[in-house]
Amino acid sequence: MYKTIEDEVLKKTAPAAMKAEFLQHEFDRLHKFCVLIYIASIAVWITYDLVLSFVGNQSFTWRSVMFVGVFTILVIILLFTRDARHFQKLNLLFIFTIALGTRLLIEGVSEDHQPAWLLLAASTTLFTASVLPLNRWAFFAAQLITWAFLNPFYDTGIETQALGGVMALSYTTFICALTIYSFLTLRKAKLYNFIMSKLLLDQAYIDTLTEIPNRRSFMTRADKQLHATPREHDHYLAMIDIDNFKKVNDVYGHDIGDEVLKRIAQDIKAVMSHHEYARLGGEEFAIYLAGVRREEVEVLAGELCRVVREQSTQHPVTISIGLARVLDDDTLNQALVKADAALYESKHTGKDRFTFHHQA
Repeated sequence: MYKTIEDEVLKKTAPAAMKAEFLQHEFDRLHKFCVLIYIASIAVWITYDLVLSFVGNQSFTWRSVMFVGVFTILVIILLFTRDARHFQKLNLLFIFTIALGTRLLIEGVSEDHQPAWLLLAASTTLFTASVLPLNRWAFFAAQLITWAFLNPFYDTGIETQALGGVMALSYTTFICALTIYSFLTLRKAKLYNFIMSKLLLDQAYIDTLTEIPNRRSFMTRADKQLHATPREHDHYLAMIDIDNFKKVNDVYGHDIGDEVLKRIAQDIKAVMSHHEYARLGGEEFAIYLAGVRREEVEVLAGELCRVVREQSTQHPVTISIGLARVLDDDTLNQALVKADAALYESKHTGKDRFTFHHQA
């Protein structure tokens, strides 16, 4: 089964919305890792500066302090960044700053050693970028910025025809190809794993016919709402049943019955969009209304009955609703039993109505 789903996923191209959702998911998951990478990159830059200051006979100047200050500000901004789109731009600014700072450091080294230092710095920067949660344009922009500042052939006196030049060119090509391949391969693998996980999760928690949450999803979400503290106002649970649904199936067939189910599900989704709702099975639906007053529940239940009743369709139906206030010591199953009892009363007092459960 897993292999079949995997083959279907691999045949499809992920839509832009899915890619954006994946990128945000990756950034949320790797946010601390991004901060760690930035701090490690700054530590490497400071190490370069110290080595060149004491071994290369350069002085640790005010310019070094200024760059460290800018790096620190960028890390602080990253700590408060939560949007993956903002991170793409912030990362380019970070790479621009660190590449510029590295170039200025290496310019103090003798020309014979500059290409090696530049290639080392470029490879470190690009390998770092290849594991960050970046989209394609941000990664390739990082490539351009890196080579613009850390180009071993610019103003270093290296001859491309000489042995050193050929080796530097070969290594540059190798680094470019390897980091691009690593980034694209890793990104594709992560994207397809994300799509697979989302697809499997949807199949586990979404009703395939009506495309709204199923019983498993409802029990999980409603139970979370039930135990949320502190409570704001009351909580109510609603059970919904389509009136005379068996007759619809017997007279018009199951295809029409499925269409009715899908239509009711969309009506519930439209009216109860701010609450937890689901198809429990068959023609039964449930809604968990958290933090509402009784008057609000009455308005919503009446509106849902009206919307279903007034649907312009060849196969009109009505619904009955049972409502129960969820007490502080109620379990979800106890609330469902009370709502089901209220639903039974609605069914046997005329249908197309809502009824509140009478507390003992």
